Amino acid sequence: MQRYGQEDKALIAHLLRRAGMGSTVSDVDRLVQLGYETAVEELLFPDLRPQLDEDVIRRYHVDQNSLMLIESSQAYWLYRLINTQRPLEEKLALFWHGLFATAYGKLNHAKAVANQIELFRRTGLSNIRTLLVSISRDPAMLFWLDNKDNTKSQPNENYGRELLELFSMGIGTYEEQDVKNCAQAFTGWTINNAEYMSVRAARDSVWPYGRLDWQFCYRPEEHDDSTKTFLGRTGRFNGDDIIDIICEQEATASFICTKLYEFFVSDTHREEQITALINVFTESHGDIRQVLRFLFNSDDFKAQYNRRSKVLSPVELLTQTCRIAGSHAFPDWTIVQVAMDVNFMGQEILNPPTVEGWHTGREWIDTGTLVERLNGAANEISDLKQPGVRAIINKVKENGPILSPDTLVDIALESMSMYDFSDATRHQLISYASRWGDISFDRFDSIQCTEQRVGEILQMIVASRDYQMG
Repeated sequence: MQRYGQEDKALIAHLLRRAGMGSTVSDVDRLVQLGYETAVEELLFPDLRPQLDEDVIRRYHVDQNSLMLIESSQAYWLYRLINTQRPLEEKLALFWHGLFATAYGKLNHAKAVANQIELFRRTGLSNIRTLLVSISRDPAMLFWLDNKDNTKSQPNENYGRELLELFSMGIGTYEEQDVKNCAQAFTGWTINNAEYMSVRAARDSVWPYGRLDWQFCYRPEEHDDSTKTFLGRTGRFNGDDIIDIICEQEATASFICTKLYEFFVSDTHREEQITALINVFTESHGDIRQVLRFLFNSDDFKAQYNRRSKVLSPVELLTQTCRIAGSHAFPDWTIVQVAMDVNFMGQEILNPPTVEGWHTGREWIDTGTLVERLNGAANEISDLKQPGVRAIINKVKENGPILSPDTLVDIALESMSMYDFSDATRHQLISYASRWGDISFDRFDSIQCTEQRVGEILQMIVASRDYQMG
């Protein structure tokens, strides 16, 4: 029987933190046996793994089924993030949500934003043209950036501008006239079922059953079919033509590859690292799956200096902790509190602060959010009744009945798939555990106290710098 070393497990755990939502020991043990490259392929083809059982939500949680309320919609996505067997599918949905940021605050239609996340699940690993066409026809985006009001008599430039500046090419790669002609090409792209009327019970009413689903609608009579010049090309362009031209630009390849690198690898990069991704992007005609395959298998992604180098976002931090704790495996009401904790940490999913999305990296941390991060993670891991926590306690017991502080710490770290912790973290944890001396499971009257001490060590681990970094 082949034995796998600490480095093999550490590399798989790193992959699951970056390409997924963290890892449990069982996740690592299963994938390490497949080998790293095969594990990457499994992540890149989510259909190889079972879908989440939506019937359980339909049966037991009416709020998460109807998705009428923003809190319920946030809780629904967190339930999926915690319990999915298709981690890259959800992680990419989070990535595209941050890039094509669309917020409930303006829409007042939670299900419309939740439907957009489902769009990202379906198209997140496709090519950039499919993604840009899909998001351009997405009802939530059409409402969010006012393209629903973009007509040939009254063109609205909001979507055209953000498509170029924030979604595909970046500032400095186009002229102001390109924005105007881009907007004209998207005239007539609008939505049905979003008419506002004075009476609440009218077609777009909120109560009692929630809003009607919005649908993409093309109105040819509102489309400007005149000749337009865009990025040096001239023709009677519509929105699809504009996206075709955008996808041909070197600026688009650079913009998307840089965003992918910064999200999955590092907040900083060198030119040659992005150039390698651009080459794959260009040769594959913007195929996101092929770009990510190259990225995850690259030496740069695997390198020690890129591990534990990114501050986990609030969603990543709490999702990872819930997975390890085994909490919220069932769609009950308590997961709404997790959604609130994520909000308090500064990441209100489905309601990003601006069209730019969230400012990430070190900006996740300030004196207020740091306290929320520590308390939120500790709250999940401190419940000794949770199945994942019980499994860790049982693992500690198997190495008993009497354990020294360093043995306790080492077992706890490995049980949380912490294979690449720093010496400083380990020494601090041992110093904390040494206050108790050896712990014992051999006396019935001391078992509860000993289990609580294991729980305290787990809380100390989730508060450590190593754990808070991905």
